[in-house]
Amino acid sequence: MAEIQLRNISKRWGAFVGVHKFDLTIPDREFLVLLGPSGCGKTTTMRMIAGLEEATEGDILIDGKRVNDLDPKDRDVAMVFQSYALYPNMNVYENIRFPLKVRKTDSGGHDERVRRAAEMVELTDFLHRRPAELSGGQRQRVALARAIVRQPNVFLMDEPLSNLDAKLRVSTRAQIKNLSHELKVTTIYVTHDQIEAMTLADRVVVMNKGIVQQVATPTEIYDRPANSFVAGFIGNPAMNLMEGELRGGTFVGKNVRIPGLKGPDGAVTLGFRAEDARIADKGEIAAPIYSLELLGDATMITVKAGGALVSIKAPKDFRAEIDDPIQAGIPAAICHLFDAKTGERIDP
Repeated sequence: MAEIQLRNISKRWGAFVGVHKFDLTIPDREFLVLLGPSGCGKTTTMRMIAGLEEATEGDILIDGKRVNDLDPKDRDVAMVFQSYALYPNMNVYENIRFPLKVRKTDSGGHDERVRRAAEMVELTDFLHRRPAELSGGQRQRVALARAIVRQPNVFLMDEPLSNLDAKLRVSTRAQIKNLSHELKVTTIYVTHDQIEAMTLADRVVVMNKGIVQQVATPTEIYDRPANSFVAGFIGNPAMNLMEGELRGGTFVGKNVRIPGLKGPDGAVTLGFRAEDARIADKGEIAAPIYSLELLGDATMITVKAGGALVSIKAPKDFRAEIDDPIQAGIPAAICHLFDAKTGERIDP
């Protein structure tokens, strides 16, 4: 059981700021995802919690105890890395058991704990094999079992699925979700994949350039992004963002005119989700089709509007050709407004 408090932690290397004043409380048993593009500071934040990086300033508390000066081995955290870091000369059983030997725990309970951890990640039939005889997904599950067998207070997972192919990512993601539910251990998970973040997290921390952009549940982040960066990063596809002006409650941009909005006149960025728009006989966007993509369950149409490529989800039986003129209904109710300069959300 562990509550983690990060009190204004920062990490700097000379003039370069990797993480800037990260302040957050992570309740016991929460599954928190640190999400952002490469170089945003998410892995650095995790490494400071683990003790693999020293915080330049700020305090890290685990269960109310300041751990800044503790070695990694004394923080009772278990890490799962992007690289599996398995011992090639040991079989799966010994790889899973290794943390227990290093920590000199009572050997009498080793076998039960190893087999229980292996069962949780469906590796019972592979305990005799060596890493070279396993697939990438199986190796990642060995790494998960090795963390589980420790029975730590905190799990730290650094992009554990990024080396897997698309199908394996889906199945392993489901296993991690189930393990989180079963183990009920505070977990911090780092990823650049917003689908992983949305499907796994209790809360998501979106980061960019070392700064926290938004902390909220996946639903809140999807429905009410705090700024245009979050809006353009979350979603598949990401939210459409168009530049234009608000004039008396009407958004005006190239090939687009949307009335019924609330906000101050001037330059704004308008956003909407592809699945919220619709193809119409008469709509707020009128433009030729730029591209068409059949997704199986839908057809994704792309047009140029508001100085950007804009995606609109149509039914799977929609038929048209590139350069055909279309119109799309973009009612004010589905729109989000952001300040053109700061990117901050504009609420009515």
